[in-house]
Amino acid sequence: MNIAQNLKNAAFYFPDRCAVLDGNRKITYRQFNVESSKIAAALTDAGVKPGDHAALCAPNSYEWLSFYFGILKAGAVAVTFSHMLTGAELPQILSDCRPKVLFTFDGKLDAFGDLKKGESCPELVISDGGDFSLAELIQKGAAGFNTVGRDRNDTAAILYTGGTTGTPKGAMLSHGNIQTSLFNVAHYERSSERDRALCFLPLNHVFGQIHIAHSMIFCGGSLVLQSSFDLDQALDAIERYEVTNFYAVPTIYIRLLELDDLNDKIKSVHYCFSAAASMASEVVRLWKSRTGLDIYESYGMTESASMVTYNHYYRHVVGSVGTPASLIEVQIRDFDGNIVEPGKRGEICIRGANVTRGYLNNPVDTQSAFWGNWFRSGDIGLFDDDGYLYIVDRLKDMIITGGENVYPRDVEELLYTRPEVMECAVVGLPDRDWGERVTSFIVPHKNRQPDPAELQTFLKEKLAGFKVPKEFIAVDELPKNSAGKLLKREVKKKYGSREIFSV
Repeated sequence: MNIAQNLKNAAFYFPDRCAVLDGNRKITYRQFNVESSKIAAALTDAGVKPGDHAALCAPNSYEWLSFYFGILKAGAVAVTFSHMLTGAELPQILSDCRPKVLFTFDGKLDAFGDLKKGESCPELVISDGGDFSLAELIQKGAAGFNTVGRDRNDTAAILYTGGTTGTPKGAMLSHGNIQTSLFNVAHYERSSERDRALCFLPLNHVFGQIHIAHSMIFCGGSLVLQSSFDLDQALDAIERYEVTNFYAVPTIYIRLLELDDLNDKIKSVHYCFSAAASMASEVVRLWKSRTGLDIYESYGMTESASMVTYNHYYRHVVGSVGTPASLIEVQIRDFDGNIVEPGKRGEICIRGANVTRGYLNNPVDTQSAFWGNWFRSGDIGLFDDDGYLYIVDRLKDMIITGGENVYPRDVEELLYTRPEVMECAVVGLPDRDWGERVTSFIVPHKNRQPDPAELQTFLKEKLAGFKVPKEFIAVDELPKNSAGKLLKREVKKKYGSREIFSV
């Protein structure tokens, strides 16, 4: 098998249908398939063999997608990481994955340093200022290239993760992993060739790459690509291209809710999805009351090739991430590895055909990530009696204060019900007496300055005293990665020493 076959199938059934809208360009499935085949042929002629690594470090574009599928067609492994990485991060990743080919852009070449020295340097750099431009590479290839067959367990892509924990790790996803997940996404979201999905989330990330791009190509729909999120550009694209499927992260939904004419701006949208971080229930309810649309959530991660659970059409439960997707098993275990009953909190563990076999060149982290063949997510969750999963928090985000465990989301959910709170993050900061002190960082709504004493009184009525933040710190913004996930370690680093107001 080879997941690149999905593109060939779409081109066979819908050759003249628009596959990608990138700026003013409209690329059909026929053109997309032919150009990726030419790239595969040219890479093969240049010595790229099945299993070789080919890296992509560039912003979203049609060129990114065509090169990515060219890599897959050649039987090579697509290694994807953010073009926003700088400094020592890039050489570190190159040293780890040792790509034979690198696809990037001229503005990034200097950040890589000397790409002609060292064992980890690529033999071929595809960029206008590299060995070949992508256009030149396409000219060299033949359109009739036959996609290289691979075993379902062969690695198709390596996605570098580490946005919430620090050190990048290359999660190896097989053709079988990705095919399982993209089929589940398309099935549960009821996607079809009539859908148009807006994708401004980075294609190097599992959400953009597999959940949005792969699943839309699988069903023959259209991708509206943007290099990053810009509110005006996103709204313009929704109206101009009649976008039906809107994918975003919680922060973006919060921003959209500030628009008075929201319904007019998104009138073509019939499906809304949020990922990258848990959505506060209050935001979901407010969106439903304003637009009449549910915000669907699923649970997933890079290591699971996206979808693990899905909060589906038939019984959408606000606050939950749904029930396990097809052929995927989920258990909740205590810290000793014992399965716990519904209603009890524990670590979410996953088993299924979508789960990575491990991290590239990292046997220690690979071993610690599994209990037998069950992947340890590092997330705390619980099942209700109906089998719906609820995310409590990241295990590493749990605060231990005075010997008591505090799950930040318990506090954040309540803060989001306050009219003065637009965004918030609750973290534990070092404390001599308590070990960690519970601290809340708040991005206020315009013209609504939070009152610390009032917030503390409000929370004390609803939470045990040890869970109530000792400090409330107002900030202009909260740090996030390129996929929109809140980085609590960066919150601590950036704001931890500041005491703007406290009680």
